[in-house]
Amino acid sequence: MSLVVQKYGGSSVKDVERIKAVAQRVAARQDAGNRMVVVVSAMGDTTDELIDLAKQIAPRPEAREMDMLLSTGELISSALVTMALHELGHKAVALSGPQAGIMTDATFSKAKISAIDPSRLERELDAGKIVIVAGFQGLTDDQDVATLGRGGSDTTAVALAARMRADACEILTDVDGVYTADPRIVPEARKLDTISFEEMLEMAQMGAKVMHPRAVELGQIYDMPITVRSSYVDREGTIIGVENLNKVTGIAHDSDVAKITVVGVPDRPGVAHRLFAPLATAAINVDTIVQNVSHEGKTDISFTINTTDLPSTQKFVEAVSRDLGAERVIANPDMAKVSIVGTGIQNHPGYAARMFGAMSDAGVNIDMISTSEIRITVLIERDRVSDAVRALHKTFELDKA
Repeated sequence: MSLVVQKYGGSSVKDVERIKAVAQRVAARQDAGNRMVVVVSAMGDTTDELIDLAKQIAPRPEAREMDMLLSTGELISSALVTMALHELGHKAVALSGPQAGIMTDATFSKAKISAIDPSRLERELDAGKIVIVAGFQGLTDDQDVATLGRGGSDTTAVALAARMRADACEILTDVDGVYTADPRIVPEARKLDTISFEEMLEMAQMGAKVMHPRAVELGQIYDMPITVRSSYVDREGTIIGVENLNKVTGIAHDSDVAKITVVGVPDRPGVAHRLFAPLATAAINVDTIVQNVSHEGKTDISFTINTTDLPSTQKFVEAVSRDLGAERVIANPDMAKVSIVGTGIQNHPGYAARMFGAMSDAGVNIDMISTSEIRITVLIERDRVSDAVRALHKTFELDKA
């Protein structure tokens, strides 16, 4: 029998009707001869509601207690899906992340999986049960519950699939695959049948919400192809992990970007380390970094972060900047990133020029630029994202197969 690991997102289990539909879909897969491990997210907006509830009690709650609170959302979903399967006459068991053998480090709210002991999962599967696992969570060495941060249920599913050497790993959500751009911005965006790990990782890191980068990275490391498909309709999805010959595969955007500029930093060895080391310790991810040419022994350093990290980042950066003797710190919370992604970019010249030309024709100003072998990213004002995405999609003719 094949082992299938599935993940259902919050929109897929948002209410009783959807939970029953998920149970029917899972039961049908088992009836077709598969052993099933199913990872579930919290129902609908449950996580946001729990965060709001916590902030009514404490404006800045302790991270450990927040993780205990937030982990309950997935526990509710796993129990309800299991009950629905019981009503269909199927043997099933709900497990928390720790019960499923998932161990993490102690970076609360952004924990990383350190190990998985699949013995409990295998015992339940051998007993003929469908196993429903609460995603987004694990257990630290000190026996504390820790959550995996945004996209944690995706990461849980791919990690379990890789550890158990599953025959298939499927992410079921409210979209039917990966598109060349966000269809809400570009109605003519086209669903991709396949996309490489490298391309999907770049698109996820640059803002595509279909998959979290950590989940894609795990799939790539362990060579575990991932299928993204709809939980609402029976339709072929997108297989992540298949190489493409496309020059530009898709357009990604991220509207949750803030830019920080440290003005007048002394240009001497060790300054960048002192500036960014506290952010690394605090698990704050820094993306694009630009340092200007030194003038009279001073320079400006600009970098981008997620907007949710802006308050804590400002606190660290302003403290270090004072010690360094920098002139001032400027924060702009209203930025966005737009990227073109494709494995063909690295071997074909002229893509940057075409991208910048499209932005110019659309009247969109470019603030910063960063590149990788298969990606070109520009930082722009947030309110111009739609214009930029539509212009690039048209320029690179991504509506055509």
